[in-house]
Amino acid sequence: MTVTEGGIDGLRDALGLLKDREQVAERLLDSSAKHSFDPDKELDWDAPFEDGKWFWPPELVSLYDTPLWRRMSEEQRIALSRHEAAALASLGIWFEIILMQLLVRHIYDKAATSAHVRYALTEIEDECRHSKMFARLITRGGTPYYPVSRLHSNLGRLFKTISTTPGSFTATLLGEEILDWMQRLTFPDERVQTLVRGVTRIHVVEEARHVRYAREELRRQMVTAPRWSQEFTRVTSGEFARVFSVAFVNPSVYTNVGLDKREALAQVKASGHRRDVMQGGAKRLTEFLDDIGVLRGAGRRLWKASGLLA
Repeated sequence: MTVTEGGIDGLRDALGLLKDREQVAERLLDSSAKHSFDPDKELDWDAPFEDGKWFWPPELVSLYDTPLWRRMSEEQRIALSRHEAAALASLGIWFEIILMQLLVRHIYDKAATSAHVRYALTEIEDECRHSKMFARLITRGGTPYYPVSRLHSNLGRLFKTISTTPGSFTATLLGEEILDWMQRLTFPDERVQTLVRGVTRIHVVEEARHVRYAREELRRQMVTAPRWSQEFTRVTSGEFARVFSVAFVNPSVYTNVGLDKREALAQVKASGHRRDVMQGGAKRLTEFLDDIGVLRGAGRRLWKASGLLA
């Protein structure tokens, strides 16, 4: 069913009644006032790294449980975790810069005095801090910055130019929920460096609000958007899932720890453990998208091709 936003009261989707946009935003603004962090002050950036500790849980490192992993020394495995943590932080910066632009587009013609717009601006503030925090973590870790490929950079530029509002919020959830799942495993893990755990803790707490905002708005959009926009969202989100899943592994990390890049990529592609990790990280999201009608038709086939949907 498609309706205008003005007629949304009392409408429901498969998950129940749609929530009032302003009430959701007011609650998120209240939470932001109570639970926001300044990473520059919150974290001890000068503390030395701890010998023998990981920079990312080993089970989440791309080569974990592959033949190549079993041949690597513990020192080399930890070095790979350091570079993969930096690559994921780099990916996070790329994605958050896209997200900030999508949020600005979303609120461009909405009342600036509304709680919905004020929360979007608050989220943009959060994302600015997160991007700076990730950049500082990369620098502190002594690794290179790992930008996405030129192809993916240009695809991101195209996507944020042509994306519809529901497509934007679907992509937002794709970028936020998989990393959030990984970070929820990271911040309580005492095998991981204290600084990395601190960064992931801040991100998890603040991203929980972003996910709520995006989920509620996407539910609204999939009820109110024109049918063509809903179909376009299904296809573009499937393509973005494919791009994002490939970008999750930056091939340069293997070269930088002394591994053969082609062999490493082949083993990651063949790894059942890695497939389970990615699908496990996406499971909560794909179940939600399925419930609200995003995973249909050609879009569903693209999601399956991405490896994020079983």
